[in-house]
Amino acid sequence: MSQFFTLSFGFVVLAALVDIAANMALTRSNGFKHKLWGGLSIALVLCAFTLLAQAVKEIDLAVAYASWGAIGILGTAIGGSVLFKQRLSPLGWTGIFVVIAAVIVMKTA
Repeated sequence: MSQFFTLSFGFVVLAALVDIAANMALTRSNGFKHKLWGGLSIALVLCAFTLLAQAVKEIDLAVAYASWGAIGILGTAIGGSVLFKQRLSPLGWTGIFVVIAAVIVMKTA
């Protein structure tokens, strides 16, 4: 299991967290009507991709990108729920957990 948590995978997790923050800022921008939030979301996405670029130096792109996406999807759903009262149906949550399960299988295969 220690092979699962490497420095490179730490970059993936950090990239995903920054991406989640970018998604929250994008929502706050209200379609870029609020320029500061829109600009922040763009800056955070650039930062997230920079961190992801560090991860793919040692992790296959498919695994890194899928892991980043799964973490980002879950975090964005939780953030949208907590911060913006957005709600997913049980089927939506099931879909998120299916994606996460698929990424775990891909990472450990």
